[in-house]
Amino acid sequence: MLHIKPDQFTYTSDHFETIMKYAETLIQEGKAYVDDTPAEQMKAEREQRIESKHRKNSIEKNLQMWEEMKKGSQFGQSCCLRAKIDMSSNNGCMRDPTLYRCKIQPHPRTGNKYNVYPTYDFACPIVDSIEGVTHALRTTEYHDRDEQFYWIIEALGIRKPYIWEYSRLNLNNTVLSKRKLTWFVNEGLVDGWDDPRFPTVRGVLRRGMTVEGLKQFIAAQGSSRSVVNMEWDKIWAFNKKVIDPVAPRYVALLKKEVIPVNIPEAQEEMKEVAKHPKNPDVGLKPVWYSPKVFIEGADAETLSEGEMVTFINWGNINITKINKNADGKIVSLDAKLNLENKDYKKTTKITWLAETAHALPIPVICVTYEHLITKPVLGKDEDFKQYVNKNSKHEELMLGDPCLKDLKKGDIIQLQRRGFFICDQPYEPVSPYSCKEAPCVLIYVPDGHTKEMPTSGSREKTKVETRKNEPTAPFKERPGPLDNTCASSEDSLVLYNRVAAQGDVVRELKAKKAAKEDIDAAVKQLLALKAEYKEKTGQEYKPGNPPAVVQNLSSMSSASIVDSRSLYDEVAAQGEVVRKLKAEKAPKAKVNEAVECLLSLKAQYKEKTGKEYIPGQPPLSQSSDSTNSSEASGPETPEAKVLFDKVASQGEVVRKLKAEKASKDQVDTAVQELLQLKAQYKSLTGVEYKPVCATGAEDKDKKKKEKENKSEKQNKPQKQSDGQKKDSFKSQGSGLSSSGAGEGQGPKKQTRLGLEAKKEENLADWYSQVITKSELIEYYDVSGCYILRPWAYSIWESIKDFFDAEIKKLGVENCYFPMFVSQGALEKEKTHIADFAPEVAWVTRSGKTELAEPIAVRPTSETVMYPAYAKWVQSHRDLPIRLNQWCNVVRWEFKHPQPFLRTREFLWQEGHSAFATFEEAAEEVLQILDLYAQVYEELLAIPVVKGRKTEKEKFAGGDYTTTLEVFISASGRAIQGATSHHLGQNFSKMFEIIFEDPKTPGEKQFAYQNSWGLTTRTIGVMTMVHGDNMGLVLPPRVASVQVMVIPCGITNALSEEDREALIAKCNDYQRRLLSVNIRVRVDLRDNYSPGWKFNHWELKGVPIRLEVGPRDMKSCQFVAVRRDTGEKLTVADNEAETKLQALLEDIHVNLFTRASEDLKTHMVVANTMEDFQKMLDSGKIAQIPFCGEIDCEDWIKKTTARDQDLEPGAPSMGAKSLCVPFKPLCELQPGARCVCGRNAAKYYTLFGRSY
Repeated sequence: MLHIKPDQFTYTSDHFETIMKYAETLIQEGKAYVDDTPAEQMKAEREQRIESKHRKNSIEKNLQMWEEMKKGSQFGQSCCLRAKIDMSSNNGCMRDPTLYRCKIQPHPRTGNKYNVYPTYDFACPIVDSIEGVTHALRTTEYHDRDEQFYWIIEALGIRKPYIWEYSRLNLNNTVLSKRKLTWFVNEGLVDGWDDPRFPTVRGVLRRGMTVEGLKQFIAAQGSSRSVVNMEWDKIWAFNKKVIDPVAPRYVALLKKEVIPVNIPEAQEEMKEVAKHPKNPDVGLKPVWYSPKVFIEGADAETLSEGEMVTFINWGNINITKINKNADGKIVSLDAKLNLENKDYKKTTKITWLAETAHALPIPVICVTYEHLITKPVLGKDEDFKQYVNKNSKHEELMLGDPCLKDLKKGDIIQLQRRGFFICDQPYEPVSPYSCKEAPCVLIYVPDGHTKEMPTSGSREKTKVETRKNEPTAPFKERPGPLDNTCASSEDSLVLYNRVAAQGDVVRELKAKKAAKEDIDAAVKQLLALKAEYKEKTGQEYKPGNPPAVVQNLSSMSSASIVDSRSLYDEVAAQGEVVRKLKAEKAPKAKVNEAVECLLSLKAQYKEKTGKEYIPGQPPLSQSSDSTNSSEASGPETPEAKVLFDKVASQGEVVRKLKAEKASKDQVDTAVQELLQLKAQYKSLTGVEYKPVCATGAEDKDKKKKEKENKSEKQNKPQKQSDGQKKDSFKSQGSGLSSSGAGEGQGPKKQTRLGLEAKKEENLADWYSQVITKSELIEYYDVSGCYILRPWAYSIWESIKDFFDAEIKKLGVENCYFPMFVSQGALEKEKTHIADFAPEVAWVTRSGKTELAEPIAVRPTSETVMYPAYAKWVQSHRDLPIRLNQWCNVVRWEFKHPQPFLRTREFLWQEGHSAFATFEEAAEEVLQILDLYAQVYEELLAIPVVKGRKTEKEKFAGGDYTTTLEVFISASGRAIQGATSHHLGQNFSKMFEIIFEDPKTPGEKQFAYQNSWGLTTRTIGVMTMVHGDNMGLVLPPRVASVQVMVIPCGITNALSEEDREALIAKCNDYQRRLLSVNIRVRVDLRDNYSPGWKFNHWELKGVPIRLEVGPRDMKSCQFVAVRRDTGEKLTVADNEAETKLQALLEDIHVNLFTRASEDLKTHMVVANTMEDFQKMLDSGKIAQIPFCGEIDCEDWIKKTTARDQDLEPGAPSMGAKSLCVPFKPLCELQPGARCVCGRNAAKYYTLFGRSY
């Protein structure tokens, strides 16, 4: 990737035998011991410097325990090998660190050969030494481990490498931790490890970073121990220097905004022009001219009649007429060539494309990426997930220069007036496999600029307009008395808030992908406000750095200031309470109560002081001896300046000691002195010491540092919070880390057991949390593919068992066909393949060898199975054929994937039948549909609407499709539950499934065919319909555990005899319930409390929880808790079997009734388009009179596709036809018209927004 060839490529596992021998040497020499202390206890002992009970083991005992570890025995797995160094050391890394652990897991390279594996800290010095490494390059985070590194080298008596330390480069808006990056991949928020938003080598190369650009940046950056936070702009600016001189220039126009320009006298011709205006070595490209060309709408809006503009690579052209429609929108331009005029200085420069049959524009998708993290610099304790930008990828469909069809993957180009782009996917003409052309996909390559770059109009024109819009600079008066200063600073704060609010407007418009004109107008207003702010304050606007409001202390009473300060302290204390509750994982209700109290205190503080509470910025205090003026003890007094210089000097001493790696005691002493001086400075001046306050020679140093770290200072708040200050002092004083502002240093975020999102507030987040926390699925590193965990697969098994038994009663048999489809077979039915073409995954290579013909992975199996049917059917006696297979299929969708609902691979059953007569086939279609309805209604307790798909929505290549539609009220959307298709004779004609008609001997007949399928989407639908804010709710008939028995009341006070009796009682309930076919489990885990277990099994949706304690046993009873209602019932012991069976049935009925009522209230009739739109906007589905025409359906979809606030990930389309119900809510009246008003209605059709 980086064009670097290592002279040697090794793995740590190459040296496992050697490392193991060294470990045994340490044991035999008494320098290591085996310890079976539990991990948490060991951690606590190391923190408290307490020696382990095994530290003084004999060598023989250590070797004996070591052998147990090597065997991987139960005891061995509880042990680890520790170095015997110094448990009293101030360096925690020297307190007997772990060298080896026992893990019964296959290794990626050595398999099951070993059961013990070295830690990184033990393997690293050994491998470095024996492989001949002279200098080990390590970041400063490992500084404390260096002592441990050298101890291992010396203890083993092996060659000593030299450690070279350098600081880690922290990039703004980025996480670098592998654990955090893995989370993005697993959550499906990125395409993989080479996603262009990722800070990986593969990621930046895919985004357009060149190896040369990367080298130049690294060389310029050099090796440093200073911790730096840098903007990405700096890296991309280096890259621009490499690509700008050689990137060929092309044109692309935003497709939805192109405007035709008519130039009658222009001739259709082609000329060759330079690909690069300043580098003839790049070559030439053909440019076509014609009487009709296209420009972008944004460019057209800037033009006026009579204006002369320059068409790039053509010349000057006069705009003679601007044609607009009734809405005032430009529809076309008329122009006249003025090529003799060569004055291009102040003309608007326009990019354009000619309309000519000789060189048609190609489709291009331009992809722009934003930062994955919205906050520039994350604090140590901040959860990065709170700042994830879930809308960081933007795509625009463009009309591209015909020359772009020759681009290859990885080519870097410049689209004129748009920027640099890298070809991620070359253009492909109409494919013989898919019958469609593949657009050229270009990824935007950042070039390091920080200002908004114009993509349309003239630079000169933009400058003029900006000057027009700039407010008149206010008259500057000399600073007057303190009162005037207060008023001025308050005005500055008001202006600052206006800039911030306008910034939010711009961001919101961009997030909603508003029209470019709206965004440009908002940006102009923002720039004008920023200019006004700079004029007023004399400094640039910086987010997070409001101007200080100077208060008139003489007019404030001491009591008022004291009240403000005490209120400030109350807010800070309550903040600590909230943080403590969250750290201790307190119940959500308790946390919410504390948060409400905190918000109330903040509101009081704002009301009292007139400004927001900001951590680390208490209200100004008033000392008794400075009531008239703050200047008497301010930072400008001579004493303050002297003390300031002392602090600065002591800061230099501390930095020098750290750089020289002085002893910890020396550093601590120097830091203590520094803190005392800072405290004195604050006491004298009333403000914190800040290095930027320095004057004279300090100013020079400050400017130099600002120049060196310009990117570091961007978007960086000037004031730290108290917590940040403490952290920075702690890191200075402890000497344990010099890593500073980077991410990945804080404690690991622990996930709460319960759900944090509410179904009614954020459906997408709620759904994601439910399916993961209830252990239905696990995310996988291939986007759109997911791991079905046992809890989910058992639901699929219940559906499978029921349906399999029912279809076998009809005479259907199970079979299995290959998952690979030949190209010829797949393309045989043209209508069929046209529908699936964009989703087909193709296998094109075996290893590195190209296959002679691509092979498709089945999107469905019609084309796989029917060639075999053609062989098997020779006579009417060979019919019917009724086969079913349970398998997986792959449909490589590019829409937003959602587990169960829309995935690239899913499980399903697909049935395929062939009959001699239409009547037989039609009968089976409805039989199968009824079975599907039973799956939903009798197993999953979900009501369905049965009907027939419209012509537009039917299965591609089929005659008609019947369907089950399910309504999800949480989103106001329907979802297709299952389909049963009648294919007619379409496929049998293609694949020649023919037989001789017994009624007319010698005449060939084509078979009538059906196909039908049900997928794992059922699990997602069940989750959406029944789930609540406590988690999953499982219908009893598909729950793998219907009753969970949980013993309660086991405390230290309970005797061992009573405890054993209680557990025996739980096991007895399990035995009794299993005997009456109730699926039951007992949770006897002793490391969780009953309350935790209640929450856990409620989250997983178990229908009934059976609670039993010592007192229940004495009363011969138990408590049954329903998951669907939360109701608690006391049940007599001797009625357990009958009551629980009845209760399970009642839960199923209740779930079905509740969902049916939901459907009933949300499915309505609408006879006009206006009524339909109202119903749709209120989250309902409607049966409307419909003519059945495809054009009409398209019109309805387009008309109802309005901008909406949808849950993230939900499809933002208009309403589509769901089905023509078999049982409509009302009969169609004679003469009824379709809602489109053009045609007569044929039937009531169910329409709604859909997944």
